[in-house]
Amino acid sequence: MATLTHVRYSSAAPLATITLDRPEARNAYSDEMCTQLVAALDEAEADDEVRCVILTGAGKAFHAGGDIKAMRAREGMFAGDPGELRGRYKRGIQAVPRRIAEFEKPLIAAINGPAIGAGLDLACMCDLRVAARGAKLGSTFVRVGLVPGDGGAYFLARVVGFPRALELVLTGRVVDADEALGMGLVHEVVEPEALMHAACARAEAIAALPPLAVQLTKRAAYRSWGADMSTALELAASYQGIVQNHEDHLRALGVDVAK
Repeated sequence: MATLTHVRYSSAAPLATITLDRPEARNAYSDEMCTQLVAALDEAEADDEVRCVILTGAGKAFHAGGDIKAMRAREGMFAGDPGELRGRYKRGIQAVPRRIAEFEKPLIAAINGPAIGAGLDLACMCDLRVAARGAKLGSTFVRVGLVPGDGGAYFLARVVGFPRALELVLTGRVVDADEALGMGLVHEVVEPEALMHAACARAEAIAALPPLAVQLTKRAAYRSWGADMSTALELAASYQGIVQNHEDHLRALGVDVAK
């Protein structure tokens, strides 16, 4: 994998860690970060030894969303006329949710600091979220006259429900980690020094389970959300047919598969 300048990737089977690495910009998005984040997810997906992935930020922030300096200068992902911007969003920042939507392995956000705007959206794209006490979370696009261009309104509503998500996106209100826990925006809040330990504990617990069953259960959950019952049941039957004939299932039942 090419040297990453805005994203760091490391693995120690069965876990991999992806770290957003622009601490001087509070890990705000850049075009390079979008590309490199997708590449890191590709690498984790391709490594059969990796069963679960943790996403976190370098420095004091998880992810500050859009780069305010680039917004003011109308450069990078904020450059161009309406048609150009539409194309930039589809090829750039929206490549991240499209990739995560197809990412088969569990993805856990370790929210080490502020997750603001697109940073909150990225956290909501993950399967589980663990936050450090003191972290701030907010969908603040309206405060700077923008909309959640990466699909954040969609992802936030899937996590906390439509009425609560609507209140957050319309007001741009920022909540602390404990309030986020109360509304189901995060799954756990721990002291900052315990964050990675807590995220790794959750990741290791998942990684210890039969990987194909975990991956297909994740896919079934996402594919069934919003589908009709008939479609969900058909999908469940198909996936069950796969895993019930897999060696992992037999091992879990105590069957000697070497015979």
